[in-house]
Amino acid sequence: MQSKSLTISYLTDNSVEISLLGDWCLTCEVVTWQSFQVQFEQYPEPPEKIDFVSSDLESWDSKLLLFLVKLDAYAQSRHIPVNWDGLPDGAKGLLRLATEVPERSGARRRTRTRSLVYRLGTWAMDGVEELTGLATFLGEWLLSIGRFFTGRASFRWVDFNRFLQSAGAGALPIVGIISLLVGAVLGFVGAVQLQMFGAQIYVADLVGLGVVREMGAMMTAIIMAGRTGSAYAAQLGTMQVNEEIDALRTMGISPMDFLVLPRTLALILMLPLLCLWSDALGILGGLLVGVSILDIALLEYLQQTKAAISLADIATGLIKSLIFAVVVSLAGCLRGLQSGRNSAAVGNATTSAMVTAILLIVIWDALTTIIFNRLGI
Repeated sequence: MQSKSLTISYLTDNSVEISLLGDWCLTCEVVTWQSFQVQFEQYPEPPEKIDFVSSDLESWDSKLLLFLVKLDAYAQSRHIPVNWDGLPDGAKGLLRLATEVPERSGARRRTRTRSLVYRLGTWAMDGVEELTGLATFLGEWLLSIGRFFTGRASFRWVDFNRFLQSAGAGALPIVGIISLLVGAVLGFVGAVQLQMFGAQIYVADLVGLGVVREMGAMMTAIIMAGRTGSAYAAQLGTMQVNEEIDALRTMGISPMDFLVLPRTLALILMLPLLCLWSDALGILGGLLVGVSILDIALLEYLQQTKAAISLADIATGLIKSLIFAVVVSLAGCLRGLQSGRNSAAVGNATTSAMVTAILLIVIWDALTTIIFNRLGI
């Protein structure tokens, strides 16, 4: 067998001569071990000896040594003696060092397969630890709220004003655009079905109630979870990496009061206002579809919307938005404080904050919807 990197010759004395050719470097293209093994085993019977010839070998590095180590293990497994005298002196010395001490048994990492009972127990313990951490964090936050109302919480009002600006006016464009498009989509989907019955005017009812009771609060909360909640997690996680939170504790300043409280209060104050903004833009999106596609008069659409929506419907959406504000802000701050002390941990905390917030938003939305239905609201 011959390739551009080696030649295998079967001699008359039932021995094999391997001639190394050209360059054997990490950046060079040489014969692979699998290809060599397949072609070596094509001979009718195993050879009695393997010899090397390296007169045509130009340059080499660890690429050649890896090949020789594999060949040595292969030959020993088949009880074939190898004569290394034809190799360069440096290669022989490195090969002797590599094979001088055998590999210690059990030194390699093994993949352990855990039993189902072990995995269930691990999941249960992780769940208990997660719930314990959540309950502890929620309790500390409630105590911090109590200190705030009694005037004993310490945080900078300039930070609170900055969080108000970020969670309020800074979020108006993205919330408005998404809500306008969601309202337009609801109006278009409703129009396709209601046109079949000649009841196009009820698109106003569909869009109005859907946006005010459900979609306005939920879409706003999801947007703020991705925009603000994840930002809280990234900020607090970065502070964990820089040991700023430890410094606050050392100075006797509560991180819950100084860092978590202003962020949560800002989002709790701003999310209901953003929900009203989302409701208005969602209704506007449905109005644009109704007026432009269904040829409904503008005043007629507005009157139908006014008749369909009551103050109880608006209050329902605002109550949900308050709950979602608490969920989003606490999820972001919790994951940020739980972050590890490296950049990868900060990224994981940011992702976990958004996932946790969205999951809890959906759960709380389902629960509040069931409660309001039972109460007849």
